[in-house]
This record gives sequence, structure tokens and C-alpha cells, in this order.
Amino acid sequence: MRINRYSQIIKLKYDIKREYFIIGIPVLAAIILVIAAALTGHVFTIQEESGTGGSTGSGKDDARLAAYQALVEEVGEVEGGGSMEAEEPTSETKPKDDLDRIIVFAVLIAIIPYSIDTYCQKRLLKRREVAYSEFLFKLSELMRGGIDPIRGVIDLSTTDLGAITDNVRGAASAMVLGHSFSDAMNDMAEALKSNLVTRYTALVVQAAYTGGAVADLILRTSEDMRAVIGIEREKEGNLKQYVVIFYLAQGIIVMLAYILSTSLLPLIQGMGMELLFGNAGMAEINFERGFFHMIMLNAFFGGIIIGQITEGEMKHGLKHSAILIIACYIACTTLILPSPDAAEMRIELVSGGGQEGFGGLPLSDPIVFNVTDLAGNPVPDVYVKISISPDGSVNPEIVKTGSDGLITVTVAPGMAEGVYVVEAVAGDAVGRVNVRVRSEE
Repeated sequence: MRINRYSQIIKLKYDIKREYFIIGIPVLAAIILVIAAALTGHVFTIQEESGTGGSTGSGKDDARLAAYQALVEEVGEVEGGGSMEAEEPTSETKPKDDLDRIIVFAVLIAIIPYSIDTYCQKRLLKRREVAYSEFLFKLSELMRGGIDPIRGVIDLSTTDLGAITDNVRGAASAMVLGHSFSDAMNDMAEALKSNLVTRYTALVVQAAYTGGAVADLILRTSEDMRAVIGIEREKEGNLKQYVVIFYLAQGIIVMLAYILSTSLLPLIQGMGMELLFGNAGMAEINFERGFFHMIMLNAFFGGIIIGQITEGEMKHGLKHSAILIIACYIACTTLILPSPDAAEMRIELVSGGGQEGFGGLPLSDPIVFNVTDLAGNPVPDVYVKISISPDGSVNPEIVKTGSDGLITVTVAPGMAEGVYVVEAVAGDAVGRVNVRVRSEE
């Protein structure tokens, strides 16, 4: 009892609304989550790539040349240079590229409480409107028996009126204390927070002061209010088909992204698209993450559009946004984004290391890598980026592992004589192998 009393005192003194807690606390928690993630080393994938290899300028060439020189010094005494190591992650703490996923969780934390509250409040509002139409009908019946409106409201306050019982009792108490019929009814309508109730309350108050066949007018008001409620329900039922359409459209977007990321894009990336996009244009783009971001944004704003179209207010679409985001996140992590954690993979050479060839010509044998987990089991459906330094070409530049975890690439080193480093990268896992260009003498 004391807690309720103090809460009422605080509410009356500071006019604290429920929305402050429903919106403010979840949004604050979401902001704290994102800030904490950013401070603890979580970044976007785009940030990491743009800092290490997002351009084709001299910075990238210098980095490749430095890696090449370091590796040549390390294996300089080994004949043929055919060794290859499965690189372990460096001791340096590498930023985690999952800030976008954390933002998705933060958005869900921010919108789910408010979406649940708006859904519950709308259901309560509908029950109140139906109960108010029943209240007007019962009031008209009492007035037909010769009871004045004030006495009728007081008598009805002793009965069960459903969702508006407390509001009617408050209006009856106000009338007993000397408030006018119009003030008590208008205060009740304001407390119910329904535009429909407010309109019909004004009509009832005006009829009570005008006189005449007030009971018949209130009865017609009750019937008209029921008709309006029925029309609104029918309208919402007809608009439900658009909800299904939006959900199906979102599913189609997810499936298109899945087909593009698993079938078409790897084919395009392996067909020499550097002629159109530059030496590293297509290879440096993380299409899977781009599709993931697009799908998440479309799910959020698509849900808001659903609420605006079907229920007339964008806030009622947040529940659809939450449902679409959760469903699409599960679909993306299952179908589109790489399933295993990069830290749990390693890349090993199977064949093709230590070859010698002529500059500008493909090597006689392809190079085969094997992508496995830490237990040695093959990892399927993982995209591996292939590159050669200091120059040369590889085909394909991005290849997807099969069910056996193997990838096969064709390598054509540059024209200069010397050692070339072929590098395979999948997340944090890196595998390197050396090949040599001999002179044409």
C-alpha cells in the first residue's frame, strides 16, 4: 500500500507518464549496449576492410611487399620455398567485426517493450470502446424508465461494465461530489483516451442539456457507435492481406540475397571482373554483410510501413519490425552470413606448393587448400579470398569451399623473377604458399 501511495504522489507531483519508462529505459539500455560494444573493440566490417585493403593504392602494395619480404626471409634457407603454414591469429588483439549484429540486438531491446505496450494498449482501447457503447445502451434504457442521466450513471457504476468500470465509478463519484454531468463525462472520456469515445461523449452531453427525447438519442448514439466499431474491424480485416504481402516480400528479398551470395556473385567474382572494377574492386566488397544490412533495414522500415497502412499509426508497426528483424536475422545467420566463427578455422595446403614456372603464365598444377576447424574436420560453404603478391593473378579471387572443405585455384605469377606468395584468407584464418618464377635462360 505504501509503495502504491508513494508512486501516486510522485506521479501527481512530477506528471511522470508510463511512456517515459516504456521508451526511455529500453532506449537508454540499447545506447549503453552499443557504446560498450564500441569501447570493447567491436567494429563494422567496412571499417576494418577500409583500413587494411579497401583501396588499390600504394598502401596495399607496400603491405603485400612487406609480407612477401618477411616470408622470404623466414624460408630463405628452405630449398624450393614450398613450405606453407596455417596461420594462427596474431597476439595483437584484433577488432571484432560484429558491431552490426550488436546494433540489431540493441534495436530489438529498444523497440520490443514499446511495441508490446502499444499492442496491449490498443487491445484495451478496443475493449473500452465496445464497453462504452454498452454503457450508453444501458444508460438509455434507464433514462427510458424515467431516471435522469446523473442518477443513471450513479446506478450503472454499481454494476460490472467491463473495461470501463473504474472510469464510470470515477465519473459517478465526481457527480456525487457536485460536479456537473458534462464535466464528469468529459473527464471520463479524456481518461479513456479514445477519439471515438470523445466524439460520442460530446454528443451525449449536448443531448442531455438540450432536452427532448434524450433516451432515444443516446440509444441511437450507442447503435451508431457499435456500427462504427464494426466498420473499423472490417477495415482492419481487409487490410490484413497487406501484412501477408509485406511478409512475403521480405521473404523474397532474403531468398534473392541467398541466391546471389551463393551462386551468382562467386561466379562473377571469378570471371575477371577486375577489368571493370579495378584490381581489388570486387574482391574487397563483402557482399554478404551488405545483404545483411540491407535486409535488416528493410525489415525495420517495412514493419513501420505495415503499421501505417493497416492501423493508421507508425508506432503500431514496431511489433511487425521486431518480428521481421528476428526472423530475418535468423535466416541471414543461417543462410547468408558465414556460419562458422573465423577464429575456429584454419587453412592448410593440400597440393601445388613450391612450384616453379615462367612469368605471366599459369602454373602447371593448381594450388589446393583445405579449410578445416580446429579438430581437423572440413568446413563447407565458407568463402575464401585468394591473392598473390607482389603481383600476378589468381582465378578465382573468391571461392567457396565444398562439402570436403577443399578449394582449387589457378595461379599466374608476375613477370619478374623471384618468389611469389599465394595467400588464402577466410576471416582470421590465413594460409600461405610460395611459388617461384625462374628465368627463361
